[in-house]
Amino acid sequence: MTMLGAVVLPHPPLIVPQVGRGSQQQVQTTIDAYREAAKWLVSLQPDTFIILSPHAQMHRDFFQLSPGDKAQGNFGQFGAGEISFHIDYDAALTQKIADLALAKGLPADNRAQRDQSLDHGTMVPLYFLREAAGGSLPWRFVRIGLSGLCFEHHYRLGMLIRDAADKLGRKVCVIASGDLSHYLQQDGPYGFREAGPMYDARVMDILSRGAFGELLGMPEGLCEQAGECGQRSFLIMAGCFDGLQVAARQLSYEDVTGVGYGVVLFEPGEKDESRRFLKAANEDSHLAGADPYVGLARLSYEHYVRHRKAIKRPDNLPKEMTSLRAGVFVTLKTGGRLRGCIGTISPTTACIADEIIQNAISAATKDPRFSPLRPDELSHIDCSVDVLEEAEDIDSQALLNVKEYGVIVSSGRRSGLLLPNLEGVDTVEEQVSIARQKGGIAPDEAIRLQRFRVVRHI
Repeated sequence: MTMLGAVVLPHPPLIVPQVGRGSQQQVQTTIDAYREAAKWLVSLQPDTFIILSPHAQMHRDFFQLSPGDKAQGNFGQFGAGEISFHIDYDAALTQKIADLALAKGLPADNRAQRDQSLDHGTMVPLYFLREAAGGSLPWRFVRIGLSGLCFEHHYRLGMLIRDAADKLGRKVCVIASGDLSHYLQQDGPYGFREAGPMYDARVMDILSRGAFGELLGMPEGLCEQAGECGQRSFLIMAGCFDGLQVAARQLSYEDVTGVGYGVVLFEPGEKDESRRFLKAANEDSHLAGADPYVGLARLSYEHYVRHRKAIKRPDNLPKEMTSLRAGVFVTLKTGGRLRGCIGTISPTTACIADEIIQNAISAATKDPRFSPLRPDELSHIDCSVDVLEEAEDIDSQALLNVKEYGVIVSSGRRSGLLLPNLEGVDTVEEQVSIARQKGGIAPDEAIRLQRFRVVRHI
């Protein structure tokens, strides 16, 4: 087996003594676990280390793979420029990963990047690897940055990393560099959010059990609210074990600085078809096509993305879709991550069916937060359709319920809408605040409140 093992490691520069200058003692448990993990990795005698770093160059719509043959960096920005690193890249393995990604329609690029110097998410693990190896770094490396793509794409990249290693006969270890929540303590550097300790408890439980299917299915809203920086590193690593049993061992967890630090080891076992989590998730998601509302939306955006023209309204639709009018929102996700959402509060076309066709195309191509949907993404898209009932005025937030009602917040000509029952939106206060932000309405401005129900089709 070419996949020898993997570790989840945090990357606070302060645990490097020349940076911490004594302050590192407050996280001595993490340092001790780090050293144990580094010694274990060295004992596996890999040919190549794959380092997944949130602080390597990151792009919204593709993965940056390490270009060239060599790289270097130092801790100068942390006051310890004398601590430097020079590493050799495994250019052949990097190229094989890029080639496989291209063949599978996964966007990845190993061409030159703007800044090729090593980042601290890479150098902190290198410090302890070098220490464990007696002062040298005799291995080759592949460094991979994260992306703004969905969870599923990160997991799939891990699958391709293992495939590439198998094809070249490389013995590899994977380092998933990443801190946990940054919002764990009120007096910490980033403050406190309830989602912080909730995320850390959940992800450490998942990692300690090697339950990678649960990791893939974690709500993105929770991850964003928690302010983590390691989730996507962990997902790429998890993909490297797809279809394999895995033995996981948690060495430590600390939150004394207001940021969560976890150290976990993973060792592969025998093949196990029940642990092909991505396949199971895809099979389940494709059952949604039986609903005529979702089926029409899917047909609309897929036809437009492939042929650059809108479909004609089909003849065999349920009567209510062609006789009734309503506002409609079409939401597209890939691997649980939002990929586009466009809708209308009130009807703008002749019927619900036409509203769906119009808004499905817009969700795929005109959401300003995302690049237009590409043909190679179509097989990974999950779709839902919300048909809005007529909104009614309310005079108090007490009449809202985030699970039952959507909300429209308006001030003059500005307005913001939020659908009901969204992951990561748990309180009325959050719902109204997000709707204000979407409408560009300040927290202290007087507002008009409206609520509405939806019929959700998935």
